[in-house]
Amino acid sequence: MQVEPLRYRGLLQGLSLTVQEEGATGLLKGWAPTGIGYSMQGLCKFGLYEYFKIYYSDLLGPEQAYLWRTSLYLAASASAEFFADIALSPMEAIKVRIQTQQGYANTLREAAPKMYLEEGLWAFYKGVSPLWMRQIPYTMMKFACFERTVEALYKYVVPKPRDKCSKMEQLGVTFVGGYIAGVFCAVVSHPADSVVSVLNKEKGSTAIDVLKRLGMYGIWKGLFTRILMIGTLTALQWFIYDSVKVYLRLPRPPPPEMPASLKKKLSQK
Repeated sequence: MQVEPLRYRGLLQGLSLTVQEEGATGLLKGWAPTGIGYSMQGLCKFGLYEYFKIYYSDLLGPEQAYLWRTSLYLAASASAEFFADIALSPMEAIKVRIQTQQGYANTLREAAPKMYLEEGLWAFYKGVSPLWMRQIPYTMMKFACFERTVEALYKYVVPKPRDKCSKMEQLGVTFVGGYIAGVFCAVVSHPADSVVSVLNKEKGSTAIDVLKRLGMYGIWKGLFTRILMIGTLTALQWFIYDSVKVYLRLPRPPPPEMPASLKKKLSQK
């Protein structure tokens, strides 16, 4: 829908056209670089987010870390995503080339060496700047919105503290918080996603060229489809991540609470 809007006019029509022209397997094109790329990205994103959140919290101290927790989430997620996108970029470039350039290649094994021979290492990293433009705001929204949404759900919706909830109730809150965060993520990151899709399809284009050509309407093409995909994906990511922590009995910090020292200071004012 992003790179051929005249042919792919909507979600259902696009699905139907793909199956009609390529069969059901056409819907699975690019599955290998997608799986590998987003696994590598997820490993860096979630792991480094935990690291940077603790690191920045230690720098600020408990009181400032609580007062500035939203900024802390934003900074930690942006730092993590910077490195995660470097891991993702090669597979994202291969995936888009397979999916959008008809007849170019059908598999990862076929596309990767062909791209390297034609354009060198740059073929895999020319999309990293617009990828940062897409993924860093996306991830900042994803983590900060999730953290604050879960905090609000336990405070205003769930009738009991988290430690009084069953594991399934806690994971249910995680899923809902993840889906809400995913909707916001999709909206924030969609314009840059449109640029990345076109950029990786074409040779010799720059992000500015693509942005000018798409225009204000073109960069929002396919937003509803992306909301469905990213909302579900984000909810499942958080659900799986939290489930793994439960299963392996890893630390799962509760929603942040005001430090006792800060409560004392505020009560004295």
